[in-house]
Amino acid sequence: MSTPNIHFDRRSFLKVSATAGGGMLVGLSWTASAAELDEALPADPIAFNAFVKISPDGVITLMSPNPEVGQNIKTAMPMLVAEELDCDWTKVRVEQAGLDSTKYTRQVAGGSGSIPASWKPLRTAGATARQMLINAAAKRWSVSPAECSTDMGVVMHKASGKKATYGELATEAAAMEVPKDVSLKAVKDFKIIGKSLKAVDNKKVFNGKQEFGFDFKREGMLYCVVAHPPAFGMKIKTLNDTRAKSMPGIAQVLRFGNKVAVLGKSTWEVLKARERLSIEWEVDTKLESTADHDAKMAELLTKPLEKPQRKDGDALAKFEGAHKVLESTFEGPFLPHAPMEPMNFFAHVKEDSAELIGSTQNPSSALRAAAQVTGLPENKISVMMTRMGGGFGRRLNSDFVSEAVEISKLAKAPVKLMWTREDDMTGGIYRPAAHYLYRAALDAQGNIIGFHARGAGLNVGNPLRENNFPAGALTDYLAEGHNFQSNITTGPWRAPVHNFLAFAEQSFLDEIAIATGKDPVQMRLDLLAQAEKSPVGTVPYKIDRFRNTIELAAKKANWGKAPAGVFQGFSAYFSFNTYVAQVVEVTVEAGQPKIKRVVCAIDCGIVVNPEHARNQIEGGMVDGIGHAMFGQLTFKDGAPEQSNFDTYRIIRMADTPPIEVHFVENELDPTGLGEPTLPPISAALGNAIFRATGIRLRKQPFSQNGIKNA
Repeated sequence: MSTPNIHFDRRSFLKVSATAGGGMLVGLSWTASAAELDEALPADPIAFNAFVKISPDGVITLMSPNPEVGQNIKTAMPMLVAEELDCDWTKVRVEQAGLDSTKYTRQVAGGSGSIPASWKPLRTAGATARQMLINAAAKRWSVSPAECSTDMGVVMHKASGKKATYGELATEAAAMEVPKDVSLKAVKDFKIIGKSLKAVDNKKVFNGKQEFGFDFKREGMLYCVVAHPPAFGMKIKTLNDTRAKSMPGIAQVLRFGNKVAVLGKSTWEVLKARERLSIEWEVDTKLESTADHDAKMAELLTKPLEKPQRKDGDALAKFEGAHKVLESTFEGPFLPHAPMEPMNFFAHVKEDSAELIGSTQNPSSALRAAAQVTGLPENKISVMMTRMGGGFGRRLNSDFVSEAVEISKLAKAPVKLMWTREDDMTGGIYRPAAHYLYRAALDAQGNIIGFHARGAGLNVGNPLRENNFPAGALTDYLAEGHNFQSNITTGPWRAPVHNFLAFAEQSFLDEIAIATGKDPVQMRLDLLAQAEKSPVGTVPYKIDRFRNTIELAAKKANWGKAPAGVFQGFSAYFSFNTYVAQVVEVTVEAGQPKIKRVVCAIDCGIVVNPEHARNQIEGGMVDGIGHAMFGQLTFKDGAPEQSNFDTYRIIRMADTPPIEVHFVENELDPTGLGEPTLPPISAALGNAIFRATGIRLRKQPFSQNGIKNA
């Protein structure tokens, strides 16, 4: 890997100033190059996006802009800075930054994008600060900066034996000219990146001092719960709140839209008072049921799309004279996010400002929601993030933030809104259901001469990823995605669209391999070779990286050589610029399949913190297995039929199989990690179950197909 040189000027990239304590503050641009920023510079100094502070005592503090949801971004980001700064990791501290759109550009925990977006900017901040410290030391000692080196937070001049700590040099360094060019380390020189360092919040989490959204309190605030419609498509007809208002500790009962807020002095009091509300509901729009959704999607799968998302050659014509045609339909249900920490948020709306604090994956969305509700300018609204007890995409939405803000505005008081898990599971936002039809036209030699994918979903725009493999490898390929609107609220769910699409796609590829007598791994490798030799159209994946990942998984799992009674299933998938290949091994015990081992190979570029990376990888697969086995939210007359963990089963520790993770080693920039391992694991499991039992699973959850507990 070549060592990159980073170029910028003082105004467009870095700002250095003496802090009140005599230290050094370094700010950095989050995304744009110097040239891009310079073109739009205002007359006044530009605002910067993240900050590194070096105190006189040598402590280095990083203001982490991204929300922490258990992905350990608060550890990974300072590791990037510390690496290039050559500092003592034990003296690195990280603080959660509040929302500031003038400083930070991507304050989002979603899309598996935090590390890819910050990889070079944060390292550049560290490298720049290091060079300025060297320059300060060189000036103090009257030597050339080229004669100085750094290590563990100390600048050294070997010839004279002189040394100075970063803290001792911080004030002088703040006055130094910002270097226009800095070099980033070569991978071989990394000392911190690539190490399994402990999470910076571990101690607080372990001793119970870590503050989550539900833990936040403010003196004088009112606790609040909301009565939502019992079904999508219903509204309030009449409301009698007399009994609720008379309950002890109740301060206010407020109706807003088709909801009723109960505010009081404690959680228990507002929950009990909500039970005393007398609300008569009436139908406002259609009350939809799962049967309605399934029927509509089944209908759409019979209809061609006038403008398909991708059309290479003439796939439909290939089916006319095909030696054999394979066709399969796959059905995926609605899913709730079901985080351990239900939705909550603190809001204090005043006449000319508003303060928001809570668990959000998308503070910018929270800001926009508050501005819309209050009419206040965004610069009069502050947003601070707490650590989250689970997100999975649910907290990318700000419906609960809007509620908190509106209630605070109406109540003219600081408010702590709390949802119960039942509130969220029966009136929240869900992964939308989807159906897929896959067809393959085969010649007499078992080659794919035509491929057709058609999807149907609701509220998603396009339920397909039309450029997914095997697109690019086939001359005749057709992808069509239908969408229809529903009054049931849907939104991002871990690895949006990919999460079920991968199951359908990878299961169908396995069916093709079985039908043609080909090895599933070799068939994929052959298709990749075909795409390499005769590429068709454009695709987002890199053939060599995909191939390397598949080969590594097969090698580590000893593919095709499992002992008697052990059955293997394979899948490989590309998403979030990351390549994943998985092998699931099952046995049959008492007539039921049982997972014995999962092997995962992944190419996510350079791994910043291997242990934390494994946590994300394993968590994605466990999540994927659990939802494939048990996850399902059904509707009857607009109302969800599952409301908590007693009726909605999630995977348990006893269900979790042994997992092996193997990284494809390279020196490429990091790519996404929080989501890519979830989508394909259900197909690997389903393919293994087919080999073990002869049952081809095309509908989730598997537990509805006689598979009790894999």
